Amino acid sequence: MIEKNKNDNSLSAPPVAINNPDAIEVIRVWAVPGNLQEVSLKTFWQDPGAWGIMLVDIAKHVAQAYSNEGHNKNVVLKRIKELFDAEWSSPTYEPNDITQNN
Repeated sequence: MIEKNKNDNSLSAPPVAINNPDAIEVIRVWAVPGNLQEVSLKTFWQDPGAWGIMLVDIAKHVAQAYSNEGHNKNVVLKRIKELFDAEWSSPTYEPNDITQNN
């Protein structure tokens, strides 16, 4: 499938996606300086709780990436959780429309 209007700033698909025709992209997040993020997603799992597992896994990947740049992984995870909890308690943003590509 050819993707229209591919942005040169997009990330490449990981090897597991390239090598497995059953792999499915479930979320894409774009950040724009000065704006809120934009999200496209597929509600892939029957149990929405699976997203909680995925969000934790993402936080751990982020902490590892920062660790590779010299940051303390535990400090990074603590900061991610701190702001996750703050945003959960007092949202600074409420999505009005999530683009689903089902």
